[in-house]
Amino acid sequence: MENHFTQIDLQTWPQAQEFYYYTQMASTSYTVNVLLDVTNTRKALKAAGYKFFPAYLWLMTRAISQQEQFRVGVQDGTLGVWGHLTPAYPQFHSDDHTTSLLYTEFEVNFSAFHAAYLADTKQYGASHGILSAKGVPPASSYIISCIPWFSFESFSLHNHGIKDYYFPSFEAGAFREENGRIWMPLSVTVHHATVDGWHLKTLFEDVQSALNEPENWMGPC
Repeated sequence: MENHFTQIDLQTWPQAQEFYYYTQMASTSYTVNVLLDVTNTRKALKAAGYKFFPAYLWLMTRAISQQEQFRVGVQDGTLGVWGHLTPAYPQFHSDDHTTSLLYTEFEVNFSAFHAAYLADTKQYGASHGILSAKGVPPASSYIISCIPWFSFESFSLHNHGIKDYYFPSFEAGAFREENGRIWMPLSVTVHHATVDGWHLKTLFEDVQSALNEPENWMGPC
């Protein structure tokens, strides 16, 4: 899927002053933790023969494609907005308990993305090293992961002040059942220069709405 990088005009960008303040005067990132109801989607995916993890990747990538604030980045020293982001995710190796970073290019169609994910993990999933054999993720890549061994109430990611990095980072936890519903904890870390609470509110609402009605996006396997 073709991607475009559009330069931001700081003279007309509504967030220009906020961006300057949170990068030059008080550089700030923050993490928000929520619980998402995945009951309907988990059931529908199982019935159709889909895996949940690629669905999680696809849903989050589609959601951040709806708001440019999550897609602000720097390319060759230029501040701009990507047309969409590419999910980069760790592959766990059970033989030595290490992980390798792999990525799958985003597709608008979920079934196409799911198939591409399966192909990538089959071809590159066993390769060791910090990067998989597929190589360096594209400049439009963001980190999205899952800790499948335990759930959590709070998870905070510290990036130690990486310069000019404004993409969100996502971490999900193990499912837990409460009152007959299946819940997934989700931690999102963002840079305050580009993302405010309103943008996260909208993101969470978009994702939960999609999780509630998987028939609107899932399609046949």
